[in-house]
Order: sequence, then structure tokens, then C-alpha cells
Amino acid sequence: MPVLTRFVLPHAAPRVPARLPAADLDVVFGLLRARWHGRGLELTGFARPQGLDTGRPGSAWTWLTLRHEDEAEPPLHLRSRPRRMPEVTDDSAQPEHNHDWSGFTVLLRPSRLRRDGRWLLGDWRIETTLFTRPRATRLRRQYGSLAPHWCGSGEYPPTCWVDHDVRLQPYFEDDRLRLRLERPAVRVTRAARTPAGLDLSGVADRCPAGTVLRLCHRQSDAVVERPLTRGGDTFTTHLPYPPFTADGRGGGGLEHWDAVLLRPDGGTERLCLDERAGPVAGQHPLPGAPGRVLYLKHLADGRLQFCVQPAAGLVDRIAVRPDGFELSGHCPAPAADRLELVLRHSGTASEVRTPVETGPDGRFLARVPATRTGSDGTALPLRKGIWEAALEPADGPGPVRPLLAAPAALPVVPATVPAAATAGGKRILLQRRWHDTLLVDSTPVLDAAERSAWTQGRQRAERYPAARREPLREAVLYDVFGGRGYADSPRAVHAELVRRGALLEHLWVVDDAQADVPSGVAPVRIWSPEWYRALATCRYLVGNTHFPDFLERRPGQVVVQTWHGSLLKRIAHDVENPWLADHGYLEALDRETPQWSLLLSPSPFATPILRRAFRYAGEVLESGYPRNDVLARPDPRTAADVRRRLGVPDGKRIVLYAPTWREDQRRDDGDGFRLDLRLDLDHARRLLGRDHVLLVRPHAHVREPLPGTGDGFRYDCGDYPDPQELLLVADVLVTDYSSIMFDFAITGRPMYFFTYDLEHYRDTLRGFYFDFESNAPGPLVQTSTGLLRALRELADSGTALPPGYAERYRRFRAAHCALDDGGAARRVVDRMLGPGRGAGVRRAGRTAGA
Repeated sequence: MPVLTRFVLPHAAPRVPARLPAADLDVVFGLLRARWHGRGLELTGFARPQGLDTGRPGSAWTWLTLRHEDEAEPPLHLRSRPRRMPEVTDDSAQPEHNHDWSGFTVLLRPSRLRRDGRWLLGDWRIETTLFTRPRATRLRRQYGSLAPHWCGSGEYPPTCWVDHDVRLQPYFEDDRLRLRLERPAVRVTRAARTPAGLDLSGVADRCPAGTVLRLCHRQSDAVVERPLTRGGDTFTTHLPYPPFTADGRGGGGLEHWDAVLLRPDGGTERLCLDERAGPVAGQHPLPGAPGRVLYLKHLADGRLQFCVQPAAGLVDRIAVRPDGFELSGHCPAPAADRLELVLRHSGTASEVRTPVETGPDGRFLARVPATRTGSDGTALPLRKGIWEAALEPADGPGPVRPLLAAPAALPVVPATVPAAATAGGKRILLQRRWHDTLLVDSTPVLDAAERSAWTQGRQRAERYPAARREPLREAVLYDVFGGRGYADSPRAVHAELVRRGALLEHLWVVDDAQADVPSGVAPVRIWSPEWYRALATCRYLVGNTHFPDFLERRPGQVVVQTWHGSLLKRIAHDVENPWLADHGYLEALDRETPQWSLLLSPSPFATPILRRAFRYAGEVLESGYPRNDVLARPDPRTAADVRRRLGVPDGKRIVLYAPTWREDQRRDDGDGFRLDLRLDLDHARRLLGRDHVLLVRPHAHVREPLPGTGDGFRYDCGDYPDPQELLLVADVLVTDYSSIMFDFAITGRPMYFFTYDLEHYRDTLRGFYFDFESNAPGPLVQTSTGLLRALRELADSGTALPPGYAERYRRFRAAHCALDDGGAARRVVDRMLGPGRGAGVRRAGRTAGA
């Protein structure tokens, strides 16, 4: 690389045309961060070749060339400093190449934009050259331009005044970074509120008599012109409030007024904000328009824009706390009701709400938590992804106020945002987007170097096979739905092993730090290096869903597949619609099943179905599901603790609604499935709310929250870690076709089936393993009104089961719950630790006391 530095880079003088050569399309350039400090403008970015490794120091070098709009001016070359940035490899989302050393930092000193004591005003193009060596004897140059990042200063780089009247503005045009060095002709330096409007003051180079401030309303053809009072190179003007709300204006969600100074000769000058002497931009309540403000907005390019909009929360101070962030600012036209800070996940729409302290002067103090409290009362880090932030009324519907970085704070925001807090080993970032909008980014628990597709490929191809050559350790690795929580049959197996005092190390797979495991259990981050090693070296693997497709069972290793449901709806190879096959599920399943040592069956009815549907030739253990031991031998103390953690008042009857998912109800963004309740929740509250609570447990594939929770009647239990505990406390179960019916049948309590789409689900989506309509242990109801009426009648009658269903319920339990006697975990552990396993069905013997 020294050779490149000394002999090649100084002569680089690329010209980036509008259409790049084909070879240059194989490289991606981007700006990640921009910041000003005492020496100048520091740009941090990357130059990533598509088909070449740049994972070693010196494997890539980037050079920036600045060209003035006046072609007569010589170009300015900026040498960069290479940086190791694993996030570049991660963002590439490909497993073939390492780009950890594609990053760079370059410094632009403003003094280099001067010639002979004068500023070289105008626009500057930034052209980027990447130097690599695809072979030892060949040097490659590739050209391009820096594209914007998705957030922060890499999306909207900050401006700086480099002289008393000259500012340097980095900006993007057609996704290409440029620089504008300008001496603004009009600088607005002050805005003062008066009872009748605003007084604006500023400096203008050319402001002849007759010049006016002209505002044009984008949403109509309205124009407002205001005269200027001149004094040398300064001016003042008064801007009254009424025109902004006259003739029906001012009532839209967001209305824009574009402002210029209009000279008598027809020439115009845009208004630039100069806030070095104090804030100019800000919000001003509009008389006669409650909740609406005139917002003098500081645009990213420094221009002043006038907006009429709902009041926003303008944050002017950010502090990092051990449990998150503290934001303080100003929100004019405060709500009559209490305010809450609401974080709303952009993917799942789940919410976190915290109270906001407000003062009579419109000041507010809001705490942004780095954690969320689940429905079981456990505090966990915010789920990974983007959380949008707003101020909303705490006591009912009302205007939503976005959280914006205050205009006066924008010059220092790049130095304070992103701000980082830590929770559960995760970094929670306070970011800004769209120039001034604040949001929260909960980053993955794995860092960029661990999670990149390139690293994951190496883990599978190299490190997992190498770890398989290590001695097996006396340890159990438990996995519930890919790291979702401490729950289900693996939880019961763990409890049984602990009860026996087995000399085993216990490891629990956790995804995104979203599980709280008990003492004595070591959490293992899924997809981490320690996870790959545990898969290769633990003697016992116990999981309730699919194991990774690269797993190869070692001699002496025991893989226990507990599975997670009894069988009404068809599964795996028995499903006749093409959805599973089209998504590669069945092919992956066929690779996985030979690695199982043991497959658990909940009943003799389920055994042949599981074997056929999974095409599994190994050992099936008819043991019952260990997870149901808690239902077969209920503990009143555990039930009381669950009610307490849920916050259910004493004496309230609990209805648990637990519908399954629908393959044809995928969300528009492709992430999970919709919450299609079909249950009239308002009617349910009116009919049942006096003496009932409604717990809603959507399927884990559903990615939408329950609306209206927190009213004392509706409880969103989608994140409750172990649904068996919900079954333990439920007085009535409402489901549709979910296997949860088999678990709840152990309790002997009443069930209703909300089957509004029975024919479609039975005949098109899934199909059933038995005549559900004739054998269901409770009534099938097709309307919300009918279901709610039935629940009310059951409660009022005081009967244990719906009339006419006692015998059907008894037959259902005999067919599907015969093994659920409280000893399933004991039987599974006996077989798991026991010698020798052969193919076939093993009916577990009942141990003493089981």
C-alpha cells in the first residue's frame, strides 16, 4: 500500500460521468457520518467492491477529488485514512467476501477552498476513487460518488459557517454528495413574537426600496406579501398570524409556505437562517387554531420555511441515563390531558408508553426507556428494530406530536446523536432521521462482525465443523422457538433435570436478549460463536421447533425434538396447499429429521401422524408433552403468582382468546402475519367487562399488537413467555383451530371455538386430522355476537361446561390427553439419559408417582 500512496494516488484525477462504466457499477460508495470539529469537516464512509475481498489492512484505499463548477479551477484531492468497519461487510448482506477494511475517513479543511485570499464560492462535485489489487500484479481503479446513509449525519450532513458571512453546506443531489460554499444574500437573524404576529429581522446584501417578503402557499394559490423596513444592509418585517388561517387554510395535517425576498425588478433571494447569535426557528401558537402552530423551520440546506402544523415536541437537551435517555424541550399549545411518550415499533407496531412531565410554560421532560416491560412484568431490552417516538395524550385520543430536534440544537445534534445506552447487552441508539426527527434504534444483540453473512458463512463452513472435533461436554442446550424464551417442554425438561441434581451444564438459546432465564442457566445468543460451539459440543440438544439445517448429530450426542403442539390441523408433508413447499420448508425438514434422536408424541393418536408428516424413521416416545405437567398437577401458588404478574384483579373471570395464524394473512411488508381478530372488542367490553378480563394471545407468527390494551379489560399477552401459565389461570378458552385446545383440555374447563372461516381453513388452507365439527370439546360459533352471548350465558348460569358437551369433552380427553398425568418430563428425562435408542415407537412406562 505504500507504493499506491506514493506513486498512484497523487495522480488520481477521476471524472465521474452521469453514466458510470460497467466496471464501476461493481462498487458501492456511501457516506456514513459527517461531523465538524476544530480542523474541519470529517467524512466517514466506505467504498465496497462487489466481487473482491477487502478484509485486510491495505486491501483498499479511497481517494476523494473535489471539482468546482468553474472548470477553470484546479481539482482538489483529499487523501483518506483506511478504517476497519465490519458494518460494511454486514450491510453487504452477502457471504462470499469480507469488506471490513472498506471504510475510510477523510478530512476537508475549509482553508483549502480558498485561492489567493478569496473563497471559491459555488458548488463542488465530490468524486471518489477506489484502488484495489485483484491480483498482485494488477491495480484496479473504480470511480463513483458517495451515496447517503439511511439516518443521521450520513443522510443530512451538518452545515458550518466558515467565515462571518460564508457557510459550507454538504448536501445530496441525485444521491450524490456535493458541497456548496456560499455567501447567502439574505440572512434571517431574529424572530420575535408579538401579540399580532412575528417580527423578522436580518441582513440582506441587495435590498432596494420596494423589496417585499413574499410567501406562497403550496396547497393553494394564496400569496402573502409584506413590506420591509430597511436600515443599511439590515431589514425588518412584520408577519401577522391571520393570513395563515384565513379562507379555510391552516386546518390540514401539514401546510407549507415558501418564502423569498422579492425585489422590484422581479429578482428573488431565498432566506437563509443564521442562528449563531441565538435561535430563530421555532414554533408559535396560532390564535384561534387550538393545537396548531406556525413553525419557522430550519431546513437541512439552511433555508427558512414556514409550516402550519400540529404542535411538535422540540427537544433541545439530550442526556444518556443508565436506563435510557432523558429528553427535555418545549411543546407549545400543551394538551389539556396528561401526555405520554410513546415508542412504536415500525415492524410490529407494538408500543412502549412512559409518562411525561410538563410545565405551565410548555416545557416537558420525557424519559426514553431502553427496556420494555412485558405482559409478565419482566423488563427486557427493546426489541431490535426502529421505534418511532411521539408525544400523545395519556387519557384518550388526541393529536400526535412528533419529537423533533429543536432547530437551535441542530448544530450540536451531530455531536450528541446517535446517543447510546446499553440494556441486556444490546446497544440502544437515539438517532435522527429526515434531518430533525428523533427515533430509537434497538440494534441486534450480535455486533456487526458477528452477524454479517460473511461471518455466518465461516461459522457454518469452518468453525462448527472444527468444534465437532472437540470432546462432547456434559451440557444441555435448550431451544424454544429459536430463542424466544424460557418456556414450553424444554423448560419442563430443564426443571426435571435440576430436580434430579443431574451434573450437567445448562445453556439456553436466547434471541435478541428477549428471554429471562433462571439462575443456573447460561444464556447463549443465537447465531453467536458460542451458539455454534454449543451445537457442536453439548451432549444433549433439547428443542421444541426446528434445529438449524446444518446440524449434524455426533456419535454420543442426543437430539430431543419435543415439538410444540398436538394435531388438529395438518402439518409438514400432510399439508396439501403449496405454501410450505414454495418457501423451502419441506426440503429443510427432510434434511433435519435424520438428525433427531428422539421425537416426543403427546398421544397414541398423534404418533402415526407425526411419523408420517415428518417422514421420520427414528424413535418416537409416547410420553405426553412435558410442558403440560403444570396443567395436570396445578399449583395454586403458581396460579396466584401468574394472576399477580398479569395484574388481573381478584374476583375477575379470565377469558383467554388464543387464535392461530392464517398463511393467507401475511402483512404487506412480508414480516409476519396480520392480527385478524374478527372479535368485536368494544362489544366484548360492554357485555363482559363488569366481571371478566380478556387475555389475547395471538400466534407467535402474528406481528401486530392488540388495540386498546390498558383499559382494565383487554390484556395483550402476545409476549407472555410461557402460554401454559396463561392456561393455568384461564377460566374459559376461546380459540379456533389452535393446538392449544389439547393442552387446555387437561384442565377440564370450558372451551369455545370461534370458527368464522371454518370452510376456508378446513378445505383450502390446512385441513384437519379428524372430524372437528363432530368431536370438538366445545361449541363452534361463527359470529362475534354469538360468541360473546355464549360467554355471558355461561358465566351467568354458573355451569362448568356448555350444555350438552360433557360427554364429548370426556371422549376428547380420553383420545388426546391420556398421557397428561404430570409425569411426562420424568419419562422424557429417563429416556433421554438412558442407554441405547432404536427406531420404532416406545411407549414410556409410568414411573412411580407419575
